Amino acid sequence: MAKKPEPAQLTLKPLDDRIVVEPTEAEEKTAGGILLPDTAKQKPQQGKVVAVGPGKLNDDGNRLPLAVKVGDTVLYGKYSGSDVEVVGKDFKILREGDILAKLAK
Repeated sequence: MAKKPEPAQLTLKPLDDRIVVEPTEAEEKTAGGILLPDTAKQKPQQGKVVAVGPGKLNDDGNRLPLAVKVGDTVLYGKYSGSDVEVVGKDFKILREGDILAKLAK
């Protein structure tokens, strides 16, 4: 029996000061225990960084390092960035300036 070839794993490689974030799931319950329907759920505003670009070029041609790294959990604006779907997973591509805060562990 011949094995089925597995689909190629696509990796995102952001450019310049862009960051790829995997949003966390929207809350299904309120703090009081009320279940929320899909229409009442808010867009998530935090997620885990899965890829970062090399940094923005300054006027001298040098790369400026980014303040976040892969694995960080970040907060971002509700409508910032671009939503993309890759291999059935949802991601958000943001610029470093769109990130509001990095959550401390």
